[in-house]
Amino acid sequence: MFFKPLTRAALLSCTILFLAGACPAFAQSPVKTEDSTGSFRFKTIVIDPGHGGKDPGAHGAYSNEKAVALSIGKKLRDALNDQLPNINVIMTRSTDKFIELHNRAQIANDSKANLFISIHCNSTPQRVGTRRGAMLLLYGFHRKQEQLEALRENASIYQEKDYQKKYNGYGEDAAMNAIVLAAFQQRYRKQSVQFGELLNTEFTETDGRASVGVKEQGVLVLQQSGMPGLLIETGFINNPDDERYLNSDEGQNEIVQSIIRAIKKYKAGIGS
Repeated sequence: MFFKPLTRAALLSCTILFLAGACPAFAQSPVKTEDSTGSFRFKTIVIDPGHGGKDPGAHGAYSNEKAVALSIGKKLRDALNDQLPNINVIMTRSTDKFIELHNRAQIANDSKANLFISIHCNSTPQRVGTRRGAMLLLYGFHRKQEQLEALRENASIYQEKDYQKKYNGYGEDAAMNAIVLAAFQQRYRKQSVQFGELLNTEFTETDGRASVGVKEQGVLVLQQSGMPGLLIETGFINNPDDERYLNSDEGQNEIVQSIIRAIKKYKAGIGS
Protein backbone atom coordinates (compact mmCIF):
# COMPACT_ATOMS: atom_id res chain seq x y z
CA MET A 1 0.00 0.00 0.00
CA PHE A 2 1.01 3.64 -0.26
CA PHE A 3 0.43 4.61 3.36
CA LYS A 4 0.59 2.96 6.74
CA PRO A 5 -2.67 1.68 8.23
CA LEU A 6 -4.54 4.42 10.06
CA THR A 7 -7.15 4.33 12.77
CA ARG A 8 -10.78 4.93 11.80
CA ALA A 9 -10.74 8.37 13.44
CA ALA A 10 -7.49 9.34 11.76
CA LEU A 11 -8.77 8.20 8.38
CA LEU A 12 -11.92 10.27 8.73
CA SER A 13 -9.99 13.31 9.89
CA CYS A 14 -7.43 13.05 7.11
CA THR A 15 -10.12 12.55 4.49
CA ILE A 16 -12.00 15.65 5.64
CA LEU A 17 -8.80 17.68 5.71
CA PHE A 18 -7.79 16.39 2.29
CA LEU A 19 -11.09 17.37 0.73
CA ALA A 20 -10.61 20.80 2.29
CA GLY A 21 -7.07 20.95 0.88
CA ALA A 22 -5.36 20.91 4.26
CA CYS A 23 -4.07 17.38 4.78
CA PRO A 24 -0.27 17.66 4.42
CA ALA A 25 0.23 13.94 3.84
CA PHE A 26 -1.56 14.20 0.50
CA ALA A 27 -2.10 17.84 -0.38
CA GLN A 28 1.53 18.43 -1.22
CA SER A 29 1.63 15.71 -3.88
CA PRO A 30 1.68 17.45 -7.28
CA VAL A 31 -0.78 16.43 -9.96
CA LYS A 32 1.55 17.38 -12.77
CA THR A 33 5.05 16.16 -13.51
CA GLU A 34 7.51 19.03 -13.61
CA ASP A 35 10.96 19.30 -15.12
CA SER A 36 13.93 21.16 -13.61
CA THR A 37 12.59 24.49 -14.88
CA GLY A 38 9.29 24.03 -13.05
CA SER A 39 7.20 23.76 -16.22
CA PHE A 40 4.81 20.86 -16.76
CA ARG A 41 5.91 18.14 -19.15
CA PHE A 42 3.69 15.30 -20.34
CA LYS A 43 6.39 12.71 -20.78
CA THR A 44 5.41 9.22 -19.59
CA ILE A 45 2.55 6.87 -20.46
CA VAL A 46 2.10 3.44 -18.88
CA ILE A 47 0.25 0.82 -20.95
CA ASP A 48 -1.25 -2.01 -18.92
CA PRO A 49 -2.44 -5.04 -20.94
CA GLY A 50 -4.92 -6.69 -18.59
CA HIS A 51 -4.69 -10.19 -17.12
CA GLY A 52 -1.93 -12.55 -18.36
CA GLY A 53 -0.32 -15.87 -17.51
CA LYS A 54 -2.55 -17.97 -15.27
CA ASP A 55 -5.29 -15.33 -15.50
CA PRO A 56 -6.81 -15.48 -19.02
CA GLY A 57 -9.58 -13.00 -18.35
CA ALA A 58 -12.77 -13.23 -20.40
CA HIS A 59 -13.23 -15.82 -23.16
CA GLY A 60 -14.75 -15.69 -26.62
CA ALA A 61 -15.42 -18.59 -28.96
CA TYR A 62 -11.75 -18.96 -29.88
CA SER A 63 -9.76 -16.27 -28.08
CA ASN A 64 -9.20 -14.87 -24.61
CA GLU A 65 -8.86 -11.43 -23.13
CA LYS A 66 -5.23 -11.66 -22.03
CA ALA A 67 -3.98 -12.33 -25.59
CA VAL A 68 -6.09 -9.62 -27.22
CA ALA A 69 -5.12 -7.05 -24.58
CA LEU A 70 -1.41 -7.84 -25.00
CA SER A 71 -1.58 -7.61 -28.79
CA ILE A 72 -3.34 -4.22 -28.68
CA GLY A 73 -0.96 -3.01 -25.96
CA LYS A 74 2.13 -3.86 -28.00
CA LYS A 75 0.69 -2.23 -31.12
CA LEU A 76 -0.10 0.87 -29.06
CA ARG A 77 3.43 0.97 -27.66
CA ASP A 78 4.98 0.72 -31.12
CA ALA A 79 2.65 3.34 -32.60
CA LEU A 80 3.32 5.76 -29.73
CA ASN A 81 7.07 5.32 -30.14
CA ASP A 82 6.66 6.10 -33.83
CA GLN A 83 4.21 9.01 -33.64
CA LEU A 84 5.14 10.56 -30.28
CA PRO A 85 8.86 9.77 -29.93
CA ASN A 86 9.33 12.25 -27.07
CA ILE A 87 6.94 10.27 -24.88
CA ASN A 88 8.40 7.57 -22.65
CA VAL A 89 6.20 4.46 -23.02
CA ILE A 90 6.28 1.78 -20.32
CA MET A 91 4.49 -1.59 -20.45
CA THR A 92 3.38 -3.36 -17.28
CA ARG A 93 3.81 -6.59 -19.22
CA SER A 94 5.05 -7.36 -22.73
CA THR A 95 4.75 -11.17 -22.52
CA ASP A 96 2.12 -13.67 -21.38
CA LYS A 97 2.94 -13.13 -17.71
CA PHE A 98 0.71 -12.72 -14.66
CA ILE A 99 1.40 -9.37 -13.02
CA GLU A 100 -0.28 -8.70 -9.69
CA LEU A 101 -2.59 -5.70 -9.70
CA HIS A 102 -0.71 -3.79 -7.03
CA ASN A 103 2.49 -4.23 -9.05
CA ARG A 104 0.83 -2.81 -12.16
CA ALA A 105 -0.14 0.32 -10.27
CA GLN A 106 3.27 0.49 -8.61
CA ILE A 107 5.01 0.43 -12.00
CA ALA A 108 2.96 3.47 -13.01
CA ASN A 109 3.58 5.24 -9.70
CA ASP A 110 7.33 4.55 -9.68
CA SER A 111 7.67 5.87 -13.24
CA LYS A 112 5.78 9.07 -12.31
CA ALA A 113 3.50 8.43 -15.28
CA ASN A 114 1.28 11.19 -16.58
CA LEU A 115 -1.31 8.77 -17.95
CA PHE A 116 -2.19 5.16 -17.13
CA ILE A 117 -4.01 3.14 -19.82
CA SER A 118 -5.27 -0.33 -18.90
CA ILE A 119 -6.48 -2.43 -21.85
CA HIS A 120 -9.18 -5.06 -21.46
CA CYS A 121 -12.04 -6.84 -23.22
CA ASN A 122 -15.59 -6.86 -21.97
CA SER A 123 -17.97 -9.81 -21.67
CA THR A 124 -21.51 -10.72 -20.64
CA PRO A 125 -22.77 -13.71 -18.63
CA GLN A 126 -24.13 -15.40 -21.74
CA ARG A 127 -21.91 -17.81 -23.64
CA VAL A 128 -22.66 -15.89 -26.84
CA GLY A 129 -23.38 -12.25 -26.15
CA THR A 130 -25.33 -9.69 -28.12
CA ARG A 131 -23.82 -6.52 -26.66
CA ARG A 132 -21.14 -4.77 -28.72
CA GLY A 133 -18.75 -1.87 -28.46
CA ALA A 134 -16.42 -0.12 -26.08
CA MET A 135 -16.69 0.95 -22.46
CA LEU A 136 -14.36 3.39 -20.72
CA LEU A 137 -13.92 3.08 -16.97
CA LEU A 138 -12.46 5.62 -14.60
CA TYR A 139 -12.14 5.20 -10.87
CA GLY A 140 -15.13 6.08 -8.71
CA PHE A 141 -17.21 4.84 -5.78
CA HIS A 142 -20.49 3.09 -6.45
CA ARG A 143 -22.88 0.83 -4.64
CA LYS A 144 -22.13 -2.88 -4.91
CA GLN A 145 -24.76 -3.57 -7.54
CA GLU A 146 -23.18 -0.90 -9.76
CA GLN A 147 -19.71 -2.47 -9.68
CA LEU A 148 -20.14 -5.54 -11.89
CA GLU A 149 -17.33 -4.62 -14.32
CA ALA A 150 -15.04 -3.63 -11.46
CA LEU A 151 -15.70 -6.87 -9.59
CA ARG A 152 -14.80 -8.89 -12.68
CA GLU A 153 -11.54 -7.01 -13.17
CA ASN A 154 -10.66 -7.02 -9.46
CA ALA A 155 -11.18 -10.79 -9.27
CA SER A 156 -7.56 -11.17 -10.44
CA ILE A 157 -6.34 -10.48 -6.90
CA TYR A 158 -7.69 -13.79 -5.67
CA GLN A 159 -4.98 -15.54 -7.69
CA GLU A 160 -2.31 -13.67 -5.76
CA LYS A 161 -0.63 -15.08 -2.68
CA ASP A 162 -1.53 -13.30 0.58
CA TYR A 163 -3.93 -10.96 -1.27
CA GLN A 164 -5.68 -9.98 1.98
CA LYS A 165 -2.41 -8.73 3.45
CA LYS A 166 -1.30 -6.95 0.26
CA TYR A 167 -4.61 -5.16 -0.19
CA ASN A 168 -5.18 -4.49 3.52
CA GLY A 169 -8.16 -6.79 3.74
CA TYR A 170 -9.70 -5.82 0.37
CA GLY A 171 -13.40 -5.80 1.02
CA GLU A 172 -15.70 -4.43 3.65
CA ASP A 173 -12.91 -4.15 6.24
CA ALA A 174 -10.91 -1.89 3.92
CA ALA A 175 -13.67 0.68 3.60
CA MET A 176 -11.92 3.45 5.50
CA ASN A 177 -8.65 2.95 3.62
CA ALA A 178 -10.65 3.05 0.41
CA ILE A 179 -12.08 6.43 1.41
CA VAL A 180 -8.59 7.90 1.65
CA LEU A 181 -7.51 6.30 -1.62
CA ALA A 182 -10.62 7.63 -3.30
CA ALA A 183 -9.99 11.13 -2.00
CA PHE A 184 -6.47 10.93 -3.37
CA GLN A 185 -7.73 9.71 -6.73
CA GLN A 186 -10.26 12.56 -7.02
CA ARG A 187 -7.29 14.82 -7.64
CA TYR A 188 -6.94 13.15 -11.03
CA ARG A 189 -10.60 12.59 -11.81
CA LYS A 190 -11.01 15.64 -14.02
CA GLN A 191 -8.11 14.62 -16.27
CA SER A 192 -9.36 11.02 -16.45
CA VAL A 193 -12.83 12.19 -17.50
CA GLN A 194 -11.31 14.51 -20.09
CA PHE A 195 -9.25 11.74 -21.69
CA GLY A 196 -12.14 9.30 -21.53
CA GLU A 197 -14.51 11.66 -23.30
CA LEU A 198 -11.95 12.38 -26.00
CA LEU A 199 -11.41 8.67 -26.60
CA ASN A 200 -15.13 7.94 -26.58
CA THR A 201 -15.59 10.54 -29.31
CA GLU A 202 -12.87 8.88 -31.39
CA PHE A 203 -14.51 5.46 -31.00
CA THR A 204 -18.02 6.62 -31.81
CA GLU A 205 -17.66 9.53 -34.23
CA THR A 206 -14.42 8.68 -36.04
CA ASP A 207 -14.65 4.87 -36.08
CA GLY A 208 -18.44 4.59 -35.98
CA ARG A 209 -18.36 2.02 -33.19
CA ALA A 210 -20.89 1.51 -30.44
CA SER A 211 -19.85 2.60 -26.96
CA VAL A 212 -21.39 2.48 -23.51
CA GLY A 213 -19.45 5.67 -22.81
CA VAL A 214 -17.39 6.83 -19.82
CA LYS A 215 -18.41 5.18 -16.55
CA GLU A 216 -17.15 5.27 -12.97
CA GLN A 217 -16.32 1.96 -11.30
CA GLY A 218 -14.26 0.88 -8.31
CA VAL A 219 -11.55 -0.78 -10.41
CA LEU A 220 -8.66 -1.62 -8.10
CA VAL A 221 -5.81 -1.09 -10.57
CA LEU A 222 -7.06 2.48 -11.08
CA GLN A 223 -7.72 2.97 -7.38
CA GLN A 224 -4.05 2.42 -6.59
CA SER A 225 -2.55 4.44 -9.44
CA GLY A 226 -1.73 8.04 -8.57
CA MET A 227 -2.25 9.70 -11.94
CA PRO A 228 -5.02 10.18 -14.51
CA GLY A 229 -6.01 6.76 -15.75
CA LEU A 230 -8.55 4.86 -17.79
CA LEU A 231 -9.48 1.22 -18.19
CA ILE A 232 -10.51 0.62 -21.80
CA GLU A 233 -12.93 -2.22 -22.44
CA THR A 234 -12.16 -2.48 -26.15
CA GLY A 235 -15.16 -4.65 -27.06
CA PHE A 236 -17.25 -7.64 -26.00
CA ILE A 237 -15.12 -10.69 -26.65
CA ASN A 238 -18.08 -13.09 -26.33
CA ASN A 239 -19.91 -11.29 -29.15
CA PRO A 240 -18.94 -13.00 -32.45
CA ASP A 241 -18.68 -9.74 -34.41
CA ASP A 242 -16.68 -7.97 -31.71
CA GLU A 243 -14.43 -11.01 -31.25
CA ARG A 244 -13.54 -11.00 -34.96
CA TYR A 245 -12.88 -7.25 -34.79
CA LEU A 246 -10.76 -7.51 -31.63
CA ASN A 247 -8.61 -10.29 -33.09
CA SER A 248 -8.07 -8.68 -36.50
CA ASP A 249 -5.11 -6.47 -37.32
CA GLU A 250 -7.53 -3.97 -38.83
CA GLY A 251 -9.60 -3.76 -35.67
CA GLN A 252 -6.62 -3.60 -33.34
CA ASN A 253 -4.93 -0.91 -35.43
CA GLU A 254 -8.14 1.12 -35.52
CA ILE A 255 -8.40 0.96 -31.72
CA VAL A 256 -4.75 1.96 -31.39
CA GLN A 257 -5.07 4.96 -33.68
CA SER A 258 -8.18 6.13 -31.84
CA ILE A 259 -6.26 6.00 -28.56
CA ILE A 260 -3.35 7.93 -30.06
CA ARG A 261 -5.60 10.64 -31.49
CA ALA A 262 -7.22 11.01 -28.08
CA ILE A 263 -3.80 11.19 -26.39
CA LYS A 264 -2.66 13.92 -28.77
CA LYS A 265 -5.79 15.97 -28.09
CA TYR A 266 -5.55 15.35 -24.35
CA LYS A 267 -1.88 16.34 -24.33
CA ALA A 268 -2.65 19.55 -26.24
CA GLY A 269 -5.56 20.31 -23.95
CA ILE A 270 -3.51 20.18 -20.76
CA GLY A 271 -0.92 22.52 -22.27
CA SER A 272 2.13 20.27 -22.45
